[in-house]
Amino acid sequence: MTPASPEPGTFDWLVGIFQAHPKWNEIESATQRHYTKSLAMFANHELKDGSRVGSKHLSDFTKAFVDAVYGKLLVVTRVSSSGEVTVRERRRYVNMVMAACRRAWFVGQRAQEKIVPASNPFSRMGLRSHAPGRSIRPTPTATWDELVAFRAAATRLDYRSIATAALLSWEWLQREQHVFGAFDISHYRPSERPNSVRIVHPKNGEEAWWPLLDETAAPLFPELMEELDEIKKTTLSGLVFRRDHAHRQSTIPLPWITPRKDLRYLRSVVKQIIAEAGLRKELSFRSFRHGGFTEGADSDLTDAELRAAGRHRSNRQLPTYAKRTGKQLITATKKRREERIRSLLVRQNANYAPE
Repeated sequence: MTPASPEPGTFDWLVGIFQAHPKWNEIESATQRHYTKSLAMFANHELKDGSRVGSKHLSDFTKAFVDAVYGKLLVVTRVSSSGEVTVRERRRYVNMVMAACRRAWFVGQRAQEKIVPASNPFSRMGLRSHAPGRSIRPTPTATWDELVAFRAAATRLDYRSIATAALLSWEWLQREQHVFGAFDISHYRPSERPNSVRIVHPKNGEEAWWPLLDETAAPLFPELMEELDEIKKTTLSGLVFRRDHAHRQSTIPLPWITPRKDLRYLRSVVKQIIAEAGLRKELSFRSFRHGGFTEGADSDLTDAELRAAGRHRSNRQLPTYAKRTGKQLITATKKRREERIRSLLVRQNANYAPE
């Protein structure tokens, strides 16, 4: 446990400096929760002498020490009641722990440069996302047909909000945290910009007004716009996507996301819908966003068009920096719809081909 008043200069103290800094408030709430758990996991690790890592002075932190703790945290050993020993890696999670520690050190060093050493022992650790010799597990990506089947099943189960949200995630490449936790009805076709939608990415703070009509005033997202227009007729303020079924504790529909920014209930419902649709069990709501990106790549979108659509600003996501414009968004949307129609025609022709 972290002491109530950690000794200045210790790792516990550094965590407190980080969480009290203005930079902490700039971090998205879900990431804050991950950081809090990650920093606690590192700080509460017990050393050979029985002391906690959090009680250790920052001046004693070396790269070798951090690497050694990383190695200990990486492997988990469990002994069952029958005495069976199982050993597993939790590489992805422990990599996140190191990332949280690295950021805490950088913030703390700028805030308390006389106490926090300038050399960050968590930097350049050469962390690998998967164990040597083990292939990378690809993110499950939905196809357009799977999206259609999912939406139909959601409608049958009377989860129309999730059906519309899945299409939104596919079309506008939005993360579930944004779709259910940040997309406000005022963002969609406000009076001052009735032909646009405001897209904000909580993860990187990027935002944009996405055109809803092309140069000829034709709708770019006819199916999605029809469903969102219906929601806007009955929703005066607040989040667009709310639970479809009444709740015993509220007379108005509750948001899918909880006050603690949790989406576990939503994800359990999504799994029910996936089962109802007879789809692959490994699919999740995130699979539809990945499907939208894949459709964009299959449509021969340029790097600039993909970056404009996904609001990526780093060359680690896409290789080329470029100015993002409304024209790019319109062109990207048209390409994707053309590819969608072309693929559908190919499948239909294959089904009706003479034997």
